Amino acid sequence: MRIRTIAAVAIVFLAGTTLALAAPATKDDAVAMVKKAVATIKADGTEKAYAAISAPGGQFVDGEIYTVVSDFDGVTVAHATNPKLVGKNMMEAQDVDGKFFAKDMTALAQKQVSFWYDYKFANPVTKKIQVKDFYCEVLSSTRVCAGVYRP
Repeated sequence: MRIRTIAAVAIVFLAGTTLALAAPATKDDAVAMVKKAVATIKADGTEKAYAAISAPGGQFVDGEIYTVVSDFDGVTVAHATNPKLVGKNMMEAQDVDGKFFAKDMTALAQKQVSFWYDYKFANPVTKKIQVKDFYCEVLSSTRVCAGVYRP
């Protein structure tokens, strides 16, 4: 009986630990992901860094947060969760509310070195359309971005 009690306590403890580790992503997490990607691009060069960013299951994905790099023409040059978007021009893409998110972000990137932009997009974890707060930093003629989804 004592062993069962100890086992039950251990399971409850471990379950609590797992829940604590699965805290919701924050805007600070998105900023940290962008800074990590920018540092990698600067250190390794675009070719190597874009390959690393676009590697499936790589270091530029953390739950719902993932890195996207686009040039000022709207072409996705690296995407951490959807390799089919690499090389695709997203300038005319719209969210469910009709916001031209790539066009809007490109306009912001041409005026500011960093910014937040919100639009609706499919959360890769929940598969639901949610408002996404997207943080971007300008690097040369690209914007390096990552975001979090609102509950």
